[in-house]
Amino acid sequence: MLREAALRVTRPRVAVLNAVHAHPHADTDSIIGAVRRELPGVSRQAVYDVLHALTAAGLVRRIEPSGSVARYESRVGDNHHHVVCRSCGLIADVDCAVGAAPCLTASDGRGFSIDEAEVVYWGLCPDCSTAGNS
Repeated sequence: MLREAALRVTRPRVAVLNAVHAHPHADTDSIIGAVRRELPGVSRQAVYDVLHALTAAGLVRRIEPSGSVARYESRVGDNHHHVVCRSCGLIADVDCAVGAAPCLTASDGRGFSIDEAEVVYWGLCPDCSTAGNS
């Protein structure tokens, strides 16, 4: 994947990419922890730099739901959305609405050529919904 994106293959890049794949929607601190289990000497700045490079290359996607720190995922290029639990903060993927990405058709695109939309649904996850009803 790194070579296909014209990036040099380095141990930190491989470790960060593996961490993002293993921990969808993880925040930076969680990714740093996962990477340090594999490469104990890696610096925080190195992980930040790798995340930036991977995001710029389109290998990972950075999301930042309102009120949340940045999170990273490996599911890219399919215009999916997210659902966030208001109680525990759990984030899950939600496929785009039925059809060929209807969310990309804005009521007034202001002349922009729109190629991506970020939709975040908010609510309670099944565990928090159940806990609230008990």
